[in-house]
Amino acid sequence: MPSAAQPLAPNEAIALATQLRVELEKWHLGESELLELLLASVLSGGHVLLEGAPGLGKTHLVRALSALLGLDFGRIQCTPDLMPGDITGGDVLDLDEHGKRCFRFSKGPVFCQVLLADEINRATPRTQSALLEAMQEGQITSGATGHLLPTPFLVIATQNPIELEGTYPLPEAQLDRFAVQLNLQQPDAQTLEAILRLKNGALPSEAVCNQEMLRKLQANVQQVVIADDLYAQLAGFLLSTHPNAASAPPSIRESIRFGASPRAGQSALAVAQGLALLRGRHHVAPNDLTDALKPALEHRLLLKFEARATGAQVETLVSEALAASPIQ
Repeated sequence: MPSAAQPLAPNEAIALATQLRVELEKWHLGESELLELLLASVLSGGHVLLEGAPGLGKTHLVRALSALLGLDFGRIQCTPDLMPGDITGGDVLDLDEHGKRCFRFSKGPVFCQVLLADEINRATPRTQSALLEAMQEGQITSGATGHLLPTPFLVIATQNPIELEGTYPLPEAQLDRFAVQLNLQQPDAQTLEAILRLKNGALPSEAVCNQEMLRKLQANVQQVVIADDLYAQLAGFLLSTHPNAASAPPSIRESIRFGASPRAGQSALAVAQGLALLRGRHHVAPNDLTDALKPALEHRLLLKFEARATGAQVETLVSEALAASPIQ
């Protein structure tokens, strides 16, 4: 395992984080809040689930982000016939230096620093689960041997919410490995015109940072201070998302089957630390945590069947839970 990186000087960290955000906004127009959350998740070391209709620039956004970070990019196009070994790699028969037959591990596309799992919900559950160990442990196991992945290691998966035929919804255990779910929206007329003027497929030619600088910046994010009262308020809020909790609002009791787990709270705190640094602070403010909670919980709160049938939205339910148990 690589040694822990030393953080940058506080002002240098804020300047670099700001530069990353400014440059990324040049390559994906009109969604500054989404880009801020995406960068906050990356700076906190979290994986990201991107959801959006075809043609909104999900793949281009990930490639631009990888180029600006100066990281090694890899991509897998998820299809129903994709096998776990197509992602992780595996042992292949080869010859050693003496000409004798032996098994050699051949690395799969997961051995990169930014992995784009395109249309992840088109892969079968068995193949989806091949990413679990990589996302959680930073390694994959082939036979009895573990193989460490490069660091930093980031998975950004995309899925199409419109075309559901031939797809396999991600299981809860897989969803829980993503720090946030971000939803790309259709651009307005002014943004669409600006997009049409851009050169199609162009990517940043120069990186803003590199692997080592990013690791240092992530160390800065880990040092962002969280006040004790925010921990207490977050714990109370997380409990209020459970339908059997006394503090749960009526909408949660009626619509939610399972509430937020401790891991959901940990993800929200980490993303809030990233947001604080991007906003020029070395402490988490209540609005940082509030802004991090919705994307951190949207894919983790499980709706009852009746709520799904009536079109209930997790984002709306989170807002109602925040109103009942505010963070301030």
